[in-house]
Amino acid sequence: MTSPGQQGGAPAPSPAMFARPADDGQPAIDAIETALAELDDVRELPVSEHVERFEAVHAALTDALSKADNFLSGTSAHRS
Repeated sequence: MTSPGQQGGAPAPSPAMFARPADDGQPAIDAIETALAELDDVRELPVSEHVERFEAVHAALTDALSKADNFLSGTSAHRS
């Protein structure tokens, strides 16, 4: 007789085999904080440089959100 979790005497696979590495989201939080820090001194910049700064922050936040979406959906997008 086989016990639950065993089929034909073969041991059941360990759930750890399917686990993803622990990720508490800290890299995304750090990226967001860094991006937002780029806005701290925007008042001191000439207005002509504001758009460039806002676009850079927007791109960084979009990237962080994309990585979070990929992590939550179980996919991985490798960028270089």
